[in-house]
Amino acid sequence: MVAGGEFKVTVSKTEVVAAVLPLQEHWLPLSNLDLLLPPVDVSVFFCFHKPSLQSMTFASMVAILKKALAQTLVSYYALAGEVVLNPVGEPELLCNNRGVDFVEAFANVELSELNLYNPDESIQGKLVPNKKNGVLSIQATELNCSGVVVACTFDHRIADAYSINMFLVSWAELAQSKPMSLLPSFRRSVLNPRRPGCIDPALDDMYVPLSPSPSPKEPVGATHDDHLISRIYYVTKDQLNELQSLASANGCRRTKLESFSAFLWKMIAKCGATNSERTSKLGIVVDGRSRLSQGDSEKSRLMGAYFGNVLSIPIGGQKIIELEEKPLSFVANQVHAFLENAVTQHHFLALIDWVEAHRPQPALAKIYINGTDDGPAFVVSSGQRFPVSRVDFGWGKPAFGSYHFPWGGDAGYVMPMPSPLGNGDWVVYLHLLKKQLQVIEREASNVFRPLTADYLNLMK
Repeated sequence: MVAGGEFKVTVSKTEVVAAVLPLQEHWLPLSNLDLLLPPVDVSVFFCFHKPSLQSMTFASMVAILKKALAQTLVSYYALAGEVVLNPVGEPELLCNNRGVDFVEAFANVELSELNLYNPDESIQGKLVPNKKNGVLSIQATELNCSGVVVACTFDHRIADAYSINMFLVSWAELAQSKPMSLLPSFRRSVLNPRRPGCIDPALDDMYVPLSPSPSPKEPVGATHDDHLISRIYYVTKDQLNELQSLASANGCRRTKLESFSAFLWKMIAKCGATNSERTSKLGIVVDGRSRLSQGDSEKSRLMGAYFGNVLSIPIGGQKIIELEEKPLSFVANQVHAFLENAVTQHHFLALIDWVEAHRPQPALAKIYINGTDDGPAFVVSSGQRFPVSRVDFGWGKPAFGSYHFPWGGDAGYVMPMPSPLGNGDWVVYLHLLKKQLQVIEREASNVFRPLTADYLNLMK
């Protein structure tokens, strides 16, 4: 397998793709939950084998992508706009159909040679676009083997993973001349604050107003030769079942995500510097769509189609010595306990009210700017809805797809997704300190297995 840095990417064309129909220019405010996101970009990429149809060339594939994109942007008009600050300094979306930057490129590498285990070298700055303008950028790259990588980079303030997944599926459906299975909704009123508001004091432990903007801190436990890096592994179905079994005790069955997060928390605690009395923190991203619509079928329909951020990041803290010494079931119980209070309608309504009480002062999840006095911290974001099998533009399902999110925060970031093999395995993107990954690979190599071309059947 060649190292990711040993191939070159040559850009052949760059253009802007706008919605196929003219749109009335208008402003779209961000919701209170959007305002909790920092100005960071998220990338997602899909790897495709060479099409079986000989008539399907890279040029014809790009033509399909662009035509379908122009059609999709009619409904997903927010992605064709740009973010502008309003008079009080808050970001708003100007829906002006400026369009999406679309890059065509060639990479002199075979699909089977891509070092997907190390996306910092093989993907970052090569196969995913650097978004310079607007909300969304797209890159289509032809490989030596006539395989193709299609990648997007988007502004996280405008969309969460659920939203961008909706867009990807709609784009693929229109590429195959199918009707869109779900039309997006931008009805911000579903996330309006209450009058009067009702704020839960516990939110002050999860979110912090920013004044002035925080300066970047060296991540906890980092040394001059240590830094956050990205890796992609796979975890087998059998290993996930075993972790779930070990994490479930006394008749309390924990979910696979709770069990996996608890196991990873224990592993990362081993890298928690010399002071075992320090507290290590774990955040888990929770989608509020189903929580906000509890018992209301109409709101459930609206929230299911809602495009924007509907996220919260509840945080748990535990002393490193307890994480190291207690059994997995104990740690999984701690994960379940701090999640339990955040998977409710009350939590999300209170969070919307909390943001309203602090506006226009910006705010962030505390774990994003984890303090240097704390122990190691990381966030797990469940990507189980990642629709890799549904992103078929007409030349077959992706052989592989993943998010790529070196998010710029002080804490680590982890995204487990379903394996494209559909066998119950997980593909896991980890963005952690180098020494944390070294400990994980040394002590949990039976769980975290480097993603390879052989595993993904890319050799054909």
